Amino acid sequence: MKVLFNADDFGMTKGVTDGIITAFREGVVRSTTMMMNGLAVEHAVKLAKQHPDLKVGIHLVLSWGKPVHDDVPGLLNEQGTFKFRNTYRSMEIPNLKEVEKEWRAQIEAFIATGLPLHHIDSHHHIHGWEPLKDIVIALATEYNVPVRFVPSLSNHPEILLTESLWLDFYAEGVSEHIFTALQELNAATVEVMTHPAYVDDDLRDASSYLIDREKELDILCKLSVPEGIELL
Repeated sequence: MKVLFNADDFGMTKGVTDGIITAFREGVVRSTTMMMNGLAVEHAVKLAKQHPDLKVGIHLVLSWGKPVHDDVPGLLNEQGTFKFRNTYRSMEIPNLKEVEKEWRAQIEAFIATGLPLHHIDSHHHIHGWEPLKDIVIALATEYNVPVRFVPSLSNHPEILLTESLWLDFYAEGVSEHIFTALQELNAATVEVMTHPAYVDDDLRDASSYLIDREKELDILCKLSVPEGIELL
């Protein structure tokens, strides 16, 4: 089995970014995905360039913070931030042209950093929202990069990063027994979603997922890779 430990939210805050770098340098994390509207993007880009073996993709955002494009009014609330939340599936379908415009702007901002784009995923898995499926396929094809597995794309294995996604290394599921659980999967390749971080004040303001991020970081840096597992 081949396993990719990916750290979400690179660039969200300095503490998140530094935690991800520690999980790469001292642990099993091998890739991360950057939020181009994060509070510490410049810091993240600088550290990524200092660690070229860390694969960096883009964490497309539609449910946190401010947009990258300056003309997507249908996606925003009165405060000028994205109106969508992690409950987006119960919300009205967004303006698809504006979604594509915004996500293309985020990808282009990533490319402008000079970092190679490894793959695409998204904050709150919003790229798996069925109405956005065609946009995701189009962007993955145009930029020639794979996409994190989501059920809506299961019929398009040609663009998927791995054939399975492990979401349970989160909150109460954060455990040093992760490899035991993974070996029970019937999959040749699996991505493990992780969120290691040092909790800082910006993160406290930005997210409700806090202390468990430091627990993730601790465990990710202690794991030993068993026989039969190859890290991607």
